[in-house]
Amino acid sequence: MRSGAGRAGAVALLLVMIAGFCAPLLTALEGQNPSDFNGDLVDGNNGGNPYGSFGGVNGSHWFGVEPGTGRDLFALVVYGLRTTILIALAATVVSVIIGTAVGMSMGYLGGWFETVLGRFVDFMFGFPTLLFLIALQLIVPSDIPKPVVLAVVLAAFGWVGTARLIHTQTRQLAAREFIDAARASGTPLRRVLVGELLPNLIGTLAVVVALSFPATVAVSAGLSFLGVGIGADTPDLGVLIGSSITWTYTGADAGYLIFPSIVLLLIVLGATLLGDALRDAFDVRTEENAR
Repeated sequence: MRSGAGRAGAVALLLVMIAGFCAPLLTALEGQNPSDFNGDLVDGNNGGNPYGSFGGVNGSHWFGVEPGTGRDLFALVVYGLRTTILIALAATVVSVIIGTAVGMSMGYLGGWFETVLGRFVDFMFGFPTLLFLIALQLIVPSDIPKPVVLAVVLAAFGWVGTARLIHTQTRQLAAREFIDAARASGTPLRRVLVGELLPNLIGTLAVVVALSFPATVAVSAGLSFLGVGIGADTPDLGVLIGSSITWTYTGADAGYLIFPSIVLLLIVLGATLLGDALRDAFDVRTEENAR
């Protein structure tokens, strides 16, 4: 709370998340729906460009309308925001859980288990993740929901960095006296991991979640931008930005790119500023330097 950048990031992130989760309420206030096509709001004789200035922004369409279809852009953005946030949250939480479990088991058990699993983590760390994500998205059956597939794939490859960090932290904690005392008293393995080690990793995990979330948002939006993430029939910020390139390049409707990009920027920037503030708050060396 003493960090101005951290407070600004928290406010920005909170606002966009509230907007995403309250998308039905916000669109009801505007009186629009993301699935309604309004052909009378676009000029069919001019390539489908919206009537009016800045993409047709007015009192009924706060962000204007989508070129070609006339769908309300504000409704598309807030529903796309909700899709992007849900995918990133699910992928981040699952990947952090997997990375924490792998890292803690490696750091505490040690021995051959640490060696074997460590080599696997090293392999995954050097794996061409982005290319595999693109290839996997192309071969997944179409009857499986794309948001679910994207969240699972991002989580399956997003745990490696967390595992390496938690592994290092756990090895340091495992050498502490309170862990030796727990072992000597016959405390079960599960209770040592969950009751002794995990509470001492909460600060690190909070920072990991805060910093992993914007990275996952960026990757998710990037895949959708390339056309291998969320399908065009589902509102998503990456899809909207990808669809806007042609219209922006021709100078027909700059607002189609600007509004989704600003919202995506707020998510990534807000979460990054909050994550940096959390990292400084949990870093003892930073506090000592401040003194």
